[in-house]
Amino acid sequence: MESSFDLLVERGFVHQTSNDAALREALRRPITLYCGYDATATSLHIGNLVTIMLLAQLQQAGHRPIGIVGGGTTMVGDPSGKTEARPMLSREQIRSNEEGLKRQLGRYLRFDEDGALLLDNAEWLLELRYVDFLREIGRHFSVNQLLQHETYRERLQGSGLSFIELNYALLQAYDFLHLYREHGCRLQIGGSDQWFNILAGTELIRRVTGGEAFALVTPLITTASGAKMGKTERGAVWLDAERTSPYEFYQYWVNTEDPDVGRFLRLFTFLPEEEIRRLESLEGAELRDAKEVLAFEVTRLRDGEAAAREVRASARALFSGDRGSLETVPTTGIPAARLDEGIEAAELFQTCGLAPSKAAARRLIDQGGAYLGDQRVERADQRVTRADLGGNGLLLRAGKKRYHRVVAAD
Repeated sequence: MESSFDLLVERGFVHQTSNDAALREALRRPITLYCGYDATATSLHIGNLVTIMLLAQLQQAGHRPIGIVGGGTTMVGDPSGKTEARPMLSREQIRSNEEGLKRQLGRYLRFDEDGALLLDNAEWLLELRYVDFLREIGRHFSVNQLLQHETYRERLQGSGLSFIELNYALLQAYDFLHLYREHGCRLQIGGSDQWFNILAGTELIRRVTGGEAFALVTPLITTASGAKMGKTERGAVWLDAERTSPYEFYQYWVNTEDPDVGRFLRLFTFLPEEEIRRLESLEGAELRDAKEVLAFEVTRLRDGEAAAREVRASARALFSGDRGSLETVPTTGIPAARLDEGIEAAELFQTCGLAPSKAAARRLIDQGGAYLGDQRVERADQRVTRADLGGNGLLLRAGKKRYHRVVAAD
């Protein structure tokens, strides 16, 4: 049987593993693996999508993934990559956040009797007895070992490190040990910032049980221009359609930089390699077709077939200059009374999220990149009134690709 490890390498998921050769051999047979997601917000974002798709790819290859919603670890807060302690969330906030995360994971993983497992580590972490935990688990860790963690070292030299944060690596390692014992889980995956924590789990399993477990971390995904993936002027790109609409989500992907198209098709879709090679070989204007395929496939996974078709139709209409299909375009309702008084163009572009501030909106207008309908905005203080809105509202455009519709609200 071919090893699924080679599939992961081909698709670009592998940054580093604890043992390439042994993991390649282990993945010749079905294994159980997991990834954890702390419930720090109501939604995951597309930075999490790399590990979610890795789980999904391995599920399709016959392996059993476990999605962990970190109700327990969220109460401590992962310090990895943070210059300050995370804010402490209440149990009620965490439980509310968990519901959103569970729905989003269910879009990508098949949770059924024979499929993936969805677990909350609060089930076992909150039941731990502190002294027993120190005796069984804490004795396998030294302070010197923990201070090898880059984040811990930097925090000690900077804003300081709380005792509660110092325990996070132990709790994540214990998660792996618990899943190894209860579910035969032998592989933990995560982003590259989780390398220390995941290795701590594999070492704990070896020391406590004598068994072998594996670590695999994915690369930090940046765009061809070097920007961190998933960051826009309006903030993060979320997996919750209430926070990032299907249209905005689709537009994010259709605006992928040319050199990234093939890489993103491999990471974020299930398209076969042969089709990806064909799409990434397109050049010039035809490369937009490949970007459209990418945007459609990624949106379909998040929002479903019907929503993906609808936003694709709207995007095509706007790209071709047809303003007839605007239902899925992001829309802001401006009170009619305010429109009757008139609202400055710079303020309108800021209100609609096409510029992060009035100053940025003025720069956009001065550079000739702001449009009301088909007309370029000439002055930042140009006033827009209800008379400027047609029956379908007024379409604003920033640059060549970012649209927003304004309608009058009662």
